[in-house]
Amino acid sequence: MKVLVAGGAGYIGSHCVRQLLAAGHEPVILDNFVYGHRASLPPGVKLIETSLADAAALDRVFAAERYDVVMHFAAYCYVGESVTDPLKYYQNNFAAALTLLETMLRHKVKKFVFSSTCATFGVPEKMPMTEDLPQAPINPYGQTKLDVENMLKAFAHAYGLSFAAFRYFNAAGAAEDATIGEDHDPETHIIPLAIWAAMGTGKALQVFGTDYPTPDGTCQRDYVHVDDLSRAHIAAFDKLAAPGTQLFYNLGTGTPTSVLEVIKSVEKVSGLKVPHTFMPRRAGDPPALFADSSKAQRELGWSPKFKTIESIVETAWRWHKSHPKGYADRK
Repeated sequence: MKVLVAGGAGYIGSHCVRQLLAAGHEPVILDNFVYGHRASLPPGVKLIETSLADAAALDRVFAAERYDVVMHFAAYCYVGESVTDPLKYYQNNFAAALTLLETMLRHKVKKFVFSSTCATFGVPEKMPMTEDLPQAPINPYGQTKLDVENMLKAFAHAYGLSFAAFRYFNAAGAAEDATIGEDHDPETHIIPLAIWAAMGTGKALQVFGTDYPTPDGTCQRDYVHVDDLSRAHIAAFDKLAAPGTQLFYNLGTGTPTSVLEVIKSVEKVSGLKVPHTFMPRRAGDPPALFADSSKAQRELGWSPKFKTIESIVETAWRWHKSHPKGYADRK
């Protein structure tokens, strides 16, 4: 299939582009490089540099060639920033998604794969988290993702749009060959921060909260490898044939991993100590978040290749060790 990958130069998008190529598809990357990296682009893949908010440019993109599927990864994802600057998030995460969907429908492209998030659930009622839990986001980031999900349901009903929305947990890791990996600015994810602390290129890792009702007192999260996420997205293509198809999947390993366990894994893989300091809890951090991905496993035939935190950290370590300053085009 010919697949337009919006946000294809970002962390998850760039890994998905590689997986699309490996699966025999033809990806076309669309990115405005606000956060994406040119250095993450594989050679020979077509790049369209524009913003999803530019309706005229998008119209030209869809008029120029026919796409079978559109994959949407082009969202802003800093929870704290979404609280202090919600306008930025509603403009990009919701309004730009609306412009993309409107243009798709006008050009009769009706298969859509959406990068959503477990943040749509807010503080969940139970663990592990299933797709049917009530959704009550506690920040604008999660709310804008839920708003897009609701828009997709309405468009499926009214216009025959077929979509799959993947609510994933903590994306982590890097390509197995260490050619691409995680390079955010600012970086907020614990695995790269722990690796930088170990390498001495970053500050001591801050551990927020040691008195949670978990086995070691620190928060537990579900870390899922970025390539596993990508493979799930591609596995949904065959399920979108019928007009109006609506699919929702939670993606994670189903294994809760604590902050201290992440630190131990980084130390084991790297052979280095991770300097860290203990801090008070952060407001809004639930004690544990982990997925029930049985629906994706059952319906898509998907299962994570990287089942342990150590296997995920190993790929991240190889990337950061070979790219201590991240991508060459880091802004």
